[in-house]
Amino acid sequence: MQALRYARATSIDEAMRMLQEGGETARVLAGGTDVIVQARERRRVIGLFVDIKHIPEVMALEYDPQRGLRIGSAVPLYRVYGDANVQRVYPALRAAAHVIGGKAIQGRASLGGNLSNASPAADSIPTMMASEAVAEIAGPNGRRDVRVNEFCTGPGRNVLQPGEFVVTLRFPQPAPHTGQAWERFIPRNEMDIAVVNAACALTLSGDTVTAARIAIGAVAPTAIMVPAAAEALVGRRLTDDTIAAAGAAAKDAAIPIEDMRGTVRQRKHLADVLVQRVVRAAAEKARGN
Repeated sequence: MQALRYARATSIDEAMRMLQEGGETARVLAGGTDVIVQARERRRVIGLFVDIKHIPEVMALEYDPQRGLRIGSAVPLYRVYGDANVQRVYPALRAAAHVIGGKAIQGRASLGGNLSNASPAADSIPTMMASEAVAEIAGPNGRRDVRVNEFCTGPGRNVLQPGEFVVTLRFPQPAPHTGQAWERFIPRNEMDIAVVNAACALTLSGDTVTAARIAIGAVAPTAIMVPAAAEALVGRRLTDDTIAAAGAAAKDAAIPIEDMRGTVRQRKHLADVLVQRVVRAAAEKARGN
């Protein structure tokens, strides 16, 4: 591993000061499951790790039926998927958090780290996008909010400016009769990187879809929203034809690469199949809500 320094921050202001003083090679250390590997393999030049895990705000997980869910950027995944309110109200988020790495990884990795790493195949990002999550960012110029669907700008790239980091992720309370679902395809049974993943949140009035958000990952330089898939559903009865139209829209929106993990044709096909599956699963949950 390259030579680097370590500093522990106990407040937001202290973390921002350390990041500014560390310059372009300073990085936040939340869980570290991605960034430590990148430093060890010299895929990213890092001169300073700023450990934020001792800041109370980034380790807080709070739920209120009126205001929704707040998850600190360094809250480990096992606390997310183990939370009763997350399991009940945000099942897609629970499902995605539960499959990232193994038990040891889930004891350290966080949603804030998964988002900031900005992998196109990140499992948590599509479900955060479909759930209308917002990242609250702190930096030298104060705090600002960025919707998760606008956060990633390319593979490993995001909107964070020097000295900035994600403090909290906010999820609005879902509307009544709303369901959420997430799925992925991987070559192995567990602990693998998604070939394609997909998330859906939709609201029903009877058999008619009144709102829908669909996101897919590992099929473009970033996880992407698929507005055309939502448009195929909203204002229409949920039928095999409308669900197939949503899947076809996802297939058309996918612009994947071809590599050892999957071909372009396979990934586009999977985008179609997985979107149809998450739409059906979300609708089933919506009827139960």
